[in-house]
Parts: sequence; C-alpha cells; structure tokens
Amino acid sequence: MTQASDIIVFQRNPVRVEQFAAPAERRIEGECAQTVENHYSDPSGQFHAGIWSGGCGSWRVKYHEHEFCTLLEGYVRLTDKQGDSVELYAGDHFVIPAGFEGIWEVLEPARKTYAIFEPK
Repeated sequence: MTQASDIIVFQRNPVRVEQFAAPAERRIEGECAQTVENHYSDPSGQFHAGIWSGGCGSWRVKYHEHEFCTLLEGYVRLTDKQGDSVELYAGDHFVIPAGFEGIWEVLEPARKTYAIFEPK
C-alpha cells in the first residue's frame, strides 16, 4: 500500500541547458536539433528528470531505462523495428520501455517532460 512517505518531492535547481544535435549515425532526416533542460534533483537519487525540446526530424533511438513522459506540445511518432508505430500529441502521458529500439520522429516541434528511474 502506498503511503505519504513514498511520495518524492522534487527540489528545483537552477536550470542546466544542454543543446546538441543527434549524432550523425543516428540522424535519419532533418536537422534534429535538441535541447535538454535537467532541472530537477531527486534527493533520494532514484531518478533524474527534465524537459526535452526538439525540432522536426527523425533519428534512431534505443532506450536503456524506462522513460516516463508527458508531451507538453507538438506531435511525434515512435516506430519500432517491426514497423509498428504510435503517434503522440500534446497532453499525452506515455512510458517508453527499457529496450525499445526504433525511430523517434518529430512531426511538429515538440517539448516533453521526462523522468528516468535509475536501476537499484
């Protein structure tokens, strides 16, 4: 049974912004410019969280840990190696499971919050 003591309270830190482009071997099309703001610190060290922003483009992705997300704006498509896809819109909550491999395609410039839990 979940108790109040199980609730994790975020401590806000000064925003650290990283701007980067997808490595050439991952880029499929488009500029794929991305920005990540890591602005939450979990006192227990269980996970890290922040905001990702990206322009239109496609690139190959592989997730090593579960990523818990909310799409704040934009429109994206995730396609797995078998060719099955899911389209995500602003306001959608979703989890990208550890081990997922495929294509992340931004069809309309997008921002998402995310949290990645660290394995214990």
